Amino acid sequence: MDQSSEHDTLLGDFVSVLKRRQLLPPAVTQRPDAEMFVETRATTILGFKIAGAVLVAGDRRATAGNIVMYDRADKVLEIDRHSVMAIAGSPATAWEMARVLEHSFQFYRRSQLQDMSVEGKVRALSKLLRDNLGMVVQGLGVVVPLFATFEHKAADPAKLYFYDAMGAQFEATDFASSGSGAPSVRSVLYYENNWGTRPLRERSKQEAITLALKALDTAAESDTATGGVDRHGKIFPIIKIVSETGIETVADAELSELFQSELA
Repeated sequence: MDQSSEHDTLLGDFVSVLKRRQLLPPAVTQRPDAEMFVETRATTILGFKIAGAVLVAGDRRATAGNIVMYDRADKVLEIDRHSVMAIAGSPATAWEMARVLEHSFQFYRRSQLQDMSVEGKVRALSKLLRDNLGMVVQGLGVVVPLFATFEHKAADPAKLYFYDAMGAQFEATDFASSGSGAPSVRSVLYYENNWGTRPLRERSKQEAITLALKALDTAAESDTATGGVDRHGKIFPIIKIVSETGIETVADAELSELFQSELA
């Protein structure tokens, strides 16, 4: 082992080793007089288990720095008949990951004549996140998603997973959230699950939808990157419910009615 290799080993910083060995793509640089590039980001998303299903929701705002790029972004994407992926971070990278997952699950189902296992599905998303590590190191293309699915033969069939940017996967017991408004959302869900009228798993569909609207609207009060409910533009979050029968997308008309009766 030469002196350089020995020094790398003693240092113990793997990313630094890759940089010194020039094994990572070059970092994005710009001239001092160049216009600042700001990546588009999408936040906030949440998911929690209810009676016999799992609800996944996301606000509609996409930002670039302090600029609202778009106020109707779809952050909860259907992957197959019983799986959804909610995205926080770079929409460009996340939407591409969702397309890859959709095609992978479809190819497996058609070639093997059965659906991919839940373990296979969550690991497929982990691999896509790990493959994106080079971009993450450069500060671009960061994605921190949620993944929800339904496993018919399991004792607890409603499944909800959250990830870090490097692909580590964790199964949520009751709820999870990601994005810049996640701290506020987690506080609301924790309070409701422990000290609300009843635990989240015992809530009805209508109660769950109302709670999702409350959580996202609360996050929007303290986080400018979270859209919440646009009372003037009548823009509502995307809410999907994954259950034994498949995926249900809650219509804006139903969201508007619940918002006016329960929250406004």
